[in-house]
Amino acid sequence: MSAPTAQNAANTDDAGNPDSARASLEALRTEIAKAVVGQDPAVTGLVVALLCRGHVLLEGVPGVAKTLLVRALAASLELDTKRVQFTPDLMPSDITGSLVYDARTAEFSFQPGPVFTHLLLADEINRTPPKTQSALLEAMEERQVTVDGTPRALPDPFLVAATQNPVEYEGTYPLPEAQLDRFLLKLTVPLPSREDEVSVLTRHARGFDPRDLQAAGVRPVAGPADLEAARTAVAKTTVTPEIAGYVVDICRATRESPSLALGVSPRGATALLSTARAWAWLTGRDYVTPDDVKALALPTLRHRVQLRPEAEMEGVTTDSVITAILAHVPVPR
Repeated sequence: MSAPTAQNAANTDDAGNPDSARASLEALRTEIAKAVVGQDPAVTGLVVALLCRGHVLLEGVPGVAKTLLVRALAASLELDTKRVQFTPDLMPSDITGSLVYDARTAEFSFQPGPVFTHLLLADEINRTPPKTQSALLEAMEERQVTVDGTPRALPDPFLVAATQNPVEYEGTYPLPEAQLDRFLLKLTVPLPSREDEVSVLTRHARGFDPRDLQAAGVRPVAGPADLEAARTAVAKTTVTPEIAGYVVDICRATRESPSLALGVSPRGATALLSTARAWAWLTGRDYVTPDDVKALALPTLRHRVQLRPEAEMEGVTTDSVITAILAHVPVPR
């Protein structure tokens, strides 16, 4: 994704035009950079997830701007956002909403929960019990919640960005593989480089307030119309039989890897094809190449495989296994 000026991207006269939509989404990187230093891969991953109507699992230690990243993305897209801190005592109704008795009318009325938003930051999702996790994951999959037998549709677009702390597992409820598979992407949010960290401190010394994005100059550069136009264009991106076969070969290789106890399912193969199409369109092409598949393979597949205990003890990682598979699976000409 290159970065045209926000002023050009903010031209709403061409909203709904695929080329204008691409320019607007490309401008997100520049706009978000006003608040978040670095983390370009995470920004791109979130945009890809929005284009594919998927959800994202963000993994990183506390303090690497995961919350700020989601808030800046929402502000740049002119979308609503809410944050929920997941805790062991959180109930499903705290997420989905519940019926509340109104003494004035002597009737029950539905009080929407925080899931009724465009971008939901589910902070430390592994700190809440499975019942509450399941309620959120059901909303992610069905894009609706059912309370007292009445289904209620969630807004569109709707994206859940769930976070996990990779270094602290005491008192947590790790998501099982079947639930991890519901996330389109797993993005790692690393610690910044020394140069980026100096830039962060310099901004704070100059008065930057992460709670006031408007003062930081973050402005909407795209909107729901751009997303809808982009999704339509992504759906028309050409996928040849050779590319489809390449995706299948990669996923089948994970099922045969001696380092993995669990390989990628057909749903994972479908996810990889979807993210590769979105990436191809974002980079200005109407067809998918093997490089597009390789570019999205790690974030799309890393949470869909499970290491064998002996491989884990030897220091093998899921990323290293997938990287090795990409190096060995024949690339179509």
